[in-house]
Amino acid sequence: MLDMNWIRENEELVRNTAVWKKVDFPLDELLEWDDKRRGLRRDTEQHRAQRNTLTKEVEQLLRQGDTPGGEAAKEQVRKINVLLGKLEADLAEADRRCGELQLLAPNPVSGDTPIGDDDSQNVELRRTGALPDFGFAPRDHVELGELHDIIDIPRGVKAGGPRSYVLKGAGLNLHLAVQRLALDVLAARGFTTMDVPVIVRPEALERTGFFPGGMDQTYELTGEKRWLAGTSEVSLVSLYSDEIVDLAEPMRLAGMSTCFRREVGSAGRDVRGLYRVHQFSKIEQVVLCRGDNKVSEQMLQEILANAEHILQLLELPYRVVAVCSGDMALKTHKQYDIETWMPSRGAYGETHSASNLLDFQARRSGIRYRDEDGRLQYCHTLNNTAVATPRILIPLLENHQQEDGTIYIPKALQPYMGGREYLPAPAQTEK
Repeated sequence: MLDMNWIRENEELVRNTAVWKKVDFPLDELLEWDDKRRGLRRDTEQHRAQRNTLTKEVEQLLRQGDTPGGEAAKEQVRKINVLLGKLEADLAEADRRCGELQLLAPNPVSGDTPIGDDDSQNVELRRTGALPDFGFAPRDHVELGELHDIIDIPRGVKAGGPRSYVLKGAGLNLHLAVQRLALDVLAARGFTTMDVPVIVRPEALERTGFFPGGMDQTYELTGEKRWLAGTSEVSLVSLYSDEIVDLAEPMRLAGMSTCFRREVGSAGRDVRGLYRVHQFSKIEQVVLCRGDNKVSEQMLQEILANAEHILQLLELPYRVVAVCSGDMALKTHKQYDIETWMPSRGAYGETHSASNLLDFQARRSGIRYRDEDGRLQYCHTLNNTAVATPRILIPLLENHQQEDGTIYIPKALQPYMGGREYLPAPAQTEK
């Protein structure tokens, strides 16, 4: 959420941001309602002051024995109370409408964010790792999963419907191994690891900027007034809503959770395999820091580096892109995506997304800290994937496959896989 005074002082920037982000934001309607609210607040305060003055006058007149004067003043107080009742109701409605419209205001983008229409205009910043040169016709992750009997999509669909899957045996072990690796990396880097709720209140989704606007991507528990979260970011931020937190040092949090997304609008895209599924697991980085742009930029680079380090441990080639305005969410100020090479796609596929939200979430969530002068300020919040699976299994299986069907297990994962160096081809013994 943006501060209303800031919106008024930066009207042109807000208009431009809505265009850049392709957001239908009714700024003029918000300004009209805010003008109305300001007038109603002024009139309400004036009539309250007048009522208070007359109430004292009534007491004074009655003490002086001036009953007619006191009764006349009482009648004026009664009329003012009637008028105040209407003013207060109108003011409450104006407050409600302003609040609803403010939730639609897009967070401005950083000065170094590319202005563009969609992900085709994201800007590549760097590539890390060499692409595999197989020298043979590589299998995709679905074929590899079937060959090793570690992925069963038909039975997943049989039980759960489209975009469902089953991980079994070594597939499940790999799924867990990458999560354990990510948790251990983040714990060693000062993150507090948490298992957090995935069933959340609608307020939690609104406070973190997923509602309104994201309801079509979120599963609702009918009759419960609760929803299934698509990321532990929702819970991690909401844990501290309406609190004053100590930010002498940035608060580094890592949430482990199952995640659920409806993937509405993605029909026909990435339908094969594990790229777009309704249920997945993710280790999410969330940071709360002081409301200083330099500090939050530093934290953005830190959580991006954490994700890159994990990919390097997985020995996977990837690239980092600066996300353009038209590919950014309403809440995001600056964003990097990491795309990992997926041989079956012949392209890099998104596996991580790192975002700086400035104080957008903190204002909605009421999360503040005290600055050096003891004044309350809203903090900045950031988030980034550490690892999301099963999507990460796509590059993990495909990049590390061997001609004979075996699959190399990166050294960093081997301790979590019982020391195994390879997943052997079905007809082979383990190496």
